[in-house]
Amino acid sequence: MTAPEIHNAHCVTAEDDVASVVRNIEPGEVLSINRGDEPIKVTAVTAIPAGHKIALRDFKRGENVIKYGEVIGAASEDIPKGAHVHVHNLEGLRGRGDKR
Repeated sequence: MTAPEIHNAHCVTAEDDVASVVRNIEPGEVLSINRGDEPIKVTAVTAIPAGHKIALRDFKRGENVIKYGEVIGAASEDIPKGAHVHVHNLEGLRGRGDKR
């Protein structure tokens, strides 16, 4: 019998582009993430504080970022897969009359 895999981050839906990490992550760590029916592996390329988001794919500046199955913002710069996603590289779009 094999031990169950411990996930280091979680997605809410299989469509999510980012996952929330459950502990502080160091660059180079390989994370196991439950995304849909199958776990995926992503290597962190930056430090990520517990509770923050990790990119599950490469983003080009201006691309929408999906979490909870919803657009939560747009990348304000190119974001590589495995990078920390937060206010330094994610621009909120909700409640902004200038971003329709």
